[in-house]
Amino acid sequence: MLEREVKLGAGPAFHLPDLAGVIDGVAVGPSETVRMETVYYDTPDLRLARWGVSLRHRAGEGWTLKLAEPPSKPGNQTAVLERDELTFQGGAKKPPEAALEVVRAYVRKAELVPVARLSTVRRRVRLVDASGTRVAEVVDDEVSVRDGRRVAARFREIEVEVPGEDGVDGIITPLVTRLRSAGAGAPDPTPKHIRALGPRAIEPPEVTPAPLLPDAPAKDVVQNVLAESVAALLHNDPLVRTGRDPEAVHQARVATRKMRSNLRTFGPLLDPEWTEPLRSELGWLAMGLGAVRDREVLLERLRGRAGSLPASDQKSAASLLQLLEAEIDGLRKKLIADLDSQRYIDLVETLVAAAHAPATLPDADQPARAVLPALATTPWRRLRSAVRQLPETPTDPELHRIRILAKRARYAAEAVAPVAGPGATAFAKAAAKLQTVLGEHQDSVTAQAWLRDAKVTGRRAFVAGELIALERIAANDARSKWRKAWDALDRKRLRDWMP
Repeated sequence: MLEREVKLGAGPAFHLPDLAGVIDGVAVGPSETVRMETVYYDTPDLRLARWGVSLRHRAGEGWTLKLAEPPSKPGNQTAVLERDELTFQGGAKKPPEAALEVVRAYVRKAELVPVARLSTVRRRVRLVDASGTRVAEVVDDEVSVRDGRRVAARFREIEVEVPGEDGVDGIITPLVTRLRSAGAGAPDPTPKHIRALGPRAIEPPEVTPAPLLPDAPAKDVVQNVLAESVAALLHNDPLVRTGRDPEAVHQARVATRKMRSNLRTFGPLLDPEWTEPLRSELGWLAMGLGAVRDREVLLERLRGRAGSLPASDQKSAASLLQLLEAEIDGLRKKLIADLDSQRYIDLVETLVAAAHAPATLPDADQPARAVLPALATTPWRRLRSAVRQLPETPTDPELHRIRILAKRARYAAEAVAPVAGPGATAFAKAAAKLQTVLGEHQDSVTAQAWLRDAKVTGRRAFVAGELIALERIAANDARSKWRKAWDALDRKRLRDWMP
């Protein structure tokens, strides 16, 4: 489930105020007091905590895994902590394998060990609506951090928690306002185990892009772009495994493709004996991610198209798309098997090492401004040459090839933008627009191919024909636009950011 809560500090003299009447139509239940013994598990270097993840065993409740909080939402003034929460059954002495699988990319070959033991006295007040359904919970926790039998530290916090995805403005905000008026401290999103673990737990994640200095050598820029992609892959890995975020497969695939593209662009500065095997393994991973992502995009696309069909065809369209849904399920299972393999764990180990120290050649010690912009122009020259060689009416595969080359040119420009300046950024944006137009064309071509190959008869075959007709219109529309997008990119040239 999605956990949504606000944490507030509280001093020894604080008392929970009467919450009756804070929210219209909501009643306050009787308070109850429970005692909780909780053990948190992590690697010795606290990888989970540093990624914003926690794994705990609580006596009487079992195992709970909380994934990293998504990026903060603009305008959120209540410091709401939002995290996916997964529960598992299992004995208290060892984390269950099902939980370990979700965080395997973080743990890899390390061991999960107890890192914090907390004893908590919790005073809980539930708020329910007219039907008796819980709409919020306010708890007052007195926490003791234990070191064996000794209490190493104590702290107190107030939590306001709501189930589901609603309630910030209508439920959490008035409750937080009442608690603050009664003397509670300012919102503090720091989880209990982080407070217990201390400064080591708030260190940056295992892979973190470092700020670039103006006179940075080329190897620092290469390391930075690799670290960005590795971090993105690791952040999305648990979400891919659990299916908690529909964009996770897409973001993991983009990270993988960027790494392959950047390793190629910066190849003259890298040891080929290190680069080529890594690019090959990234290609294997990208293939699995791409198979799922392409079909997910296709399903979303065809669902939208099917919505415009006559009502009499809706049932047949849904039946047709069930074939695609089953195909996606099979591809996801294969992807998860790949992510659980030793091959993937070895790849992640290599990527983490690459994010810290890529195998660069001596030329990478030169100033980035003097070396990298020229390397980033190579993908552009390949793209321009390919476009110039196109016939007046390019084939679908030829346009798809242009899209791939445009994407590589974009990634290269984005990679050197920190040292090449705004000209590279503007060029990358123009390349992205060309990529988008050609992506729409390719998605339409892919949709038509799938519909033609679908083994259906009768009414479903008729609906497939209707959808193909709609996709032909979309493909022709994209064909009419791609030259304009190319011309806009061609005008950008590279003179503004080449040395």
